[in-house]
Amino acid sequence: MQIEHWDEARDGELTEANMRRKLEARGYRVSRYLYPPGTYFPEHDHPVDKIDGVLSGRFRMVLEGASLVLEAGDILAVPKHAQHSAEVIGDRPVVSLDAVRAA
Repeated sequence: MQIEHWDEARDGELTEANMRRKLEARGYRVSRYLYPPGTYFPEHDHPVDKIDGVLSGRFRMVLEGASLVLEAGDILAVPKHAQHSAEVIGDRPVVSLDAVRAA
């Protein structure tokens, strides 16, 4: 499990449009979500490969037992059927782009 950090030299300014373009270019369908403080998703999995990209806030992910914190500009690939949980950390909401592999 490895976080990909936003690289302004390569990817341009961190904006929703730029992150969306980056994820779509990889063959993903992208949805935007706003998670308020206190949001928690218990351990679960998905039947498709997905990517979580954070535009703002802090999002703790536990992926197959390993814990890490995603911050603005961080992107994490979550393979299909990988057990994971997530929670918003702190008192700021998380704005996230949730991308799933397009069929």
